[in-house]
Amino acid sequence: MLRDITLGQYYPANSVLHRLDPRTKLAGTMVFIISVFLFHTLPGYAVATVFLAAMILISKVPVKFIFKGLKAIFMILMITVVFNIILTPGEVLWRFGFLKITKEGISLAVRMAIRLIYLVIGSSVMTLTTTPNQLTDGLEKALRPLNRIHVPVHEIAMMMSIALRFIPILMEETDKIMKAQKARGADFENGNLIQKAKNMIPLLVPLFISAFRRANDLAMAMEARCYHGGDHRTQMKPLKYQNRDRAAYVVMFVYLGIAVAFRVIGL
Repeated sequence: MLRDITLGQYYPANSVLHRLDPRTKLAGTMVFIISVFLFHTLPGYAVATVFLAAMILISKVPVKFIFKGLKAIFMILMITVVFNIILTPGEVLWRFGFLKITKEGISLAVRMAIRLIYLVIGSSVMTLTTTPNQLTDGLEKALRPLNRIHVPVHEIAMMMSIALRFIPILMEETDKIMKAQKARGADFENGNLIQKAKNMIPLLVPLFISAFRRANDLAMAMEARCYHGGDHRTQMKPLKYQNRDRAAYVVMFVYLGIAVAFRVIGL
């Protein structure tokens, strides 16, 4: 399960999507997220599916590698679907005591499941095609106008980049600790919910200690190198928009226009 988390990982490949400016990919991800909430019918989700499939094809990232990240959100997905089915009022299709399944609940559950799946896949495509350094530079440059109102843009971008970078590292550390604890007789699978929660203590304690140790080592390394943020820092590879980025923005605006049009006319 831990190895199935793809969000925050980078998959090296030679594709047009990898060569796009990180600001373009950030904007494209936001446009896709907005469109997922604008679409609410089958034709709309079909358009979103075609767009997402095209991005996956262009990225040259294996489809299996992208979709295995959905295993990590399986429980959240199931809880969302069940709660929407039994708690949404409307035309009752089946009733058992206080539990009831409504037509509107099923429709809402399907829409929420599609949205959650597409959000995870769309975000994964961005992180899989963008290195943490590129993501930091893109966030910092995109949010630079906020410096005028004294928002610490560089620090915010750096924190988000470090958080994304540490996701696969912590997952690998968790896997190692879990294997070590199992070798010592720890059981993480059997028992009821309370017992499973108690069994997680031998895993969480060393994981938190390791995370704080890594954070402290990183902070000391940055201080030893006299690292500091600010407007006077330069970049080894300054970000510049290319023709492919301009073409990508045109595609994004057309796609967003289609999403808005579908919402307005009710498709």
